[in-house]
Amino acid sequence: MPSVNGHGPKTAILYARVSTKKQAEENHYSLPQQREALRSYCEREGYVVIEEVEDPGYSGASLKRSGMDWVRDLVADGDVSVVLAQDRDRYAREPAYLYLLHKEFAEHGTMLRALSDRGDDSPEGELTDGILDQLAKFERAKFAERTRRGKHRKRWQGRLVAGYTPGYGYRYNTARDGLEVDAGQMRTVRRIFEMMAQGASFYSVIRTLEREGISSPRGQERWNRPTIRNLILNDLYQPHTVAEVAELVAPEVAATLAPERRYGIAYYGKKQITKRQVSEGSGGKRRYRWRINAKTRDRGQWLAVPVPDSGLPRELVDAARESIRYNNQTSSGGYKTWEVSGGLIRCAECSHSMGTKTAGGGKAGRRLFYYRCTGRYKGQGSVVICSHKKHHRAEATEAEVWRLVVDSSKIPNNSAPTWSA
Repeated sequence: MPSVNGHGPKTAILYARVSTKKQAEENHYSLPQQREALRSYCEREGYVVIEEVEDPGYSGASLKRSGMDWVRDLVADGDVSVVLAQDRDRYAREPAYLYLLHKEFAEHGTMLRALSDRGDDSPEGELTDGILDQLAKFERAKFAERTRRGKHRKRWQGRLVAGYTPGYGYRYNTARDGLEVDAGQMRTVRRIFEMMAQGASFYSVIRTLEREGISSPRGQERWNRPTIRNLILNDLYQPHTVAEVAELVAPEVAATLAPERRYGIAYYGKKQITKRQVSEGSGGKRRYRWRINAKTRDRGQWLAVPVPDSGLPRELVDAARESIRYNNQTSSGGYKTWEVSGGLIRCAECSHSMGTKTAGGGKAGRRLFYYRCTGRYKGQGSVVICSHKKHHRAEATEAEVWRLVVDSSKIPNNSAPTWSA
């Protein structure tokens, strides 16, 4: 990076970023290395560091980052000579965003600089950096495309791509390109199929597994109905003949299968997932989270990969599936009590949306419904970001909301919905 020494006081904000939470937690040397390089440059050039800002676990594909928000606020307050990052892509991976930040900071007399800069403030220098940004963007796009094609080709050849947790009862092989049976977990899978085939209810299966201290596929103590249902309907556990598998996979993959054996099927590409960042909060407290939408693709677009036979008899799998044939799939809304959750009601302390919590139910008695702050229970209670720990009874909360709706819209009070549990 060329020197930007000049006359007068020189102040700097240092900015560091890594793209994922995993990088921030496991690749712990990256952020310290960025900070050290920036500090060394400031010491050489005579800059006074007034703030060090980090964005751990935020993608450079968006400017919606809490750390970048803070940098922009500091620049807007004035008296900042330069904002420094180790590389230009630490600010953003999109050239248009870099241009936006450059112009925004320039309005406040602040320079946007990176140690990897090759140009200067001249038109020629800006052109050089702009060309390098576009080339970097092109290379990242090509790399992502090559990675996607490589993964698709690997699966098309009947091999797996280790990246997601394998199905319950399976684990990755040594080469991590295929699955092998986990005998301990598969015994639990077999018990579930046997209990359901014998007419047991979802509730009794769940209580049996929890009473015996068997962990769920996510390693939790509690099981739920959708987990049991998805296990029974998953083609991983249904034995397929080679002829059946051949209808789902490429001919060269079918040719590698042993005719006398049976195989399960793992499907990939079942859902089309889109992610976008949304901001929430007020009163100067902004946070960003990912909103993920998943849409099931047509079955013809699914990619099938044969895996080792689970060992479950075909008759057992068919009987278990028949037992839930007329059971409706659980609503994705879970135990939501009304439409107050999901963003319509928020925590007064941290502005997170209020979620729902249930207690009791089943043979234990009447199920009780509560609202609670989702911010306090992020990460299953391991990360507490809000002090609001009270649970609010749903009946009282919804009655108060309805009263406010009536008062504001003049709806006749006798049209209010009744509470049922």
